[in-house]
Amino acid sequence: MTTLNELFTEDPLPPSRHSKTWGRRTVVLALIVGIAALAAGVIFAFSGDSESNDYQGEGVGSATIVVSRGDSLTTIGNTLVAAGVIKSAQAFIDASALNEKSASIGPGRYSLREQMSGSSALALMLDPISRSDSRLILREGLRLDQTLDTAAAATDLPVSDFEEVIENADQLPLPDWADSKPQGFMFPATYELAGDETAQSLIEIFVNRFNQGAANVGLEARAAAVGKSPYEVLIIASLLEAELIPEDFAKGAAVVYNRLEADMPLQFDSTVSYALGIQELQLDAEQLKTDSPYNTYQVQGLPPTPINSPGEAAMEAALSPAKGNWLYFVAVNPDTRETKFAKSYDRFLELKEIYRDFLESNEN
Repeated sequence: MTTLNELFTEDPLPPSRHSKTWGRRTVVLALIVGIAALAAGVIFAFSGDSESNDYQGEGVGSATIVVSRGDSLTTIGNTLVAAGVIKSAQAFIDASALNEKSASIGPGRYSLREQMSGSSALALMLDPISRSDSRLILREGLRLDQTLDTAAAATDLPVSDFEEVIENADQLPLPDWADSKPQGFMFPATYELAGDETAQSLIEIFVNRFNQGAANVGLEARAAAVGKSPYEVLIIASLLEAELIPEDFAKGAAVVYNRLEADMPLQFDSTVSYALGIQELQLDAEQLKTDSPYNTYQVQGLPPTPINSPGEAAMEAALSPAKGNWLYFVAVNPDTRETKFAKSYDRFLELKEIYRDFLESNEN
């Protein structure tokens, strides 16, 4: 193909008065002008399309979109256009082609802005902050009723739907040793919501996540080494979760095992609170007389079920208690949950005095 440089050679045509020579030069000049105009037109057209198909910048205001399961990048792009987030689906598709992480965009609700460039919209969708409204967070130590309330609030499903699932716990993927008792198996974690969950599917996700966590710490394989069944270890883990901060789990587990071995009642306020359906851990004498199998002041041994859903750290501590002869612990500062441990009853009484002093100095 003839190039512009070839058309302008250093050896121009010799001067001639012949009319055909001038005609040839006129044709050549016209050809040059035409090629230049065509090139300019292509550049202008490409530039014009780029500007018209995409916004510039990070956007303004706010917009929310929902990505459904199985949505392609093109479908997501069209959803973004319909919500006013981007100007064209192509802008989003082009940006996605340059970022391999775009394949990780999953179903759920995304909080974005209006009039974003395709690349900015993609970047925000890949940022976990855009999914904050599509998360269900179950913290460690939630009781079963608290878990159901949390799940209902995050999904806008009625609590009764979740309660119905729990009433038919034999249909859940619980371990055989759970004996169809769901308390303790709603694993604490952050769950990404797609928006199409049912109460059944969500509870199954919680239980399956428990099964994964239990496998991670080797719950079933290691329980025999501490002389307990997997279910008993889970109960102990729930007590640690209710009474202590993670840094004290291992020493707290030692207290549990030591008291059980010494045939001492556990005397945990958390189990009585569970029986009463309250959250307080500072109980009066009358409350401590509550008639319940969960009252570890009156009933020897472990309570009949876990009292909450413990995390992996508590399960690990219940499987590997610290080595020590502690028999008591006291939260000397309930605000920070600072806890001190004692091997003798006299030291325990001293710790209780520290606790009482704290309460007196903080009375309003």
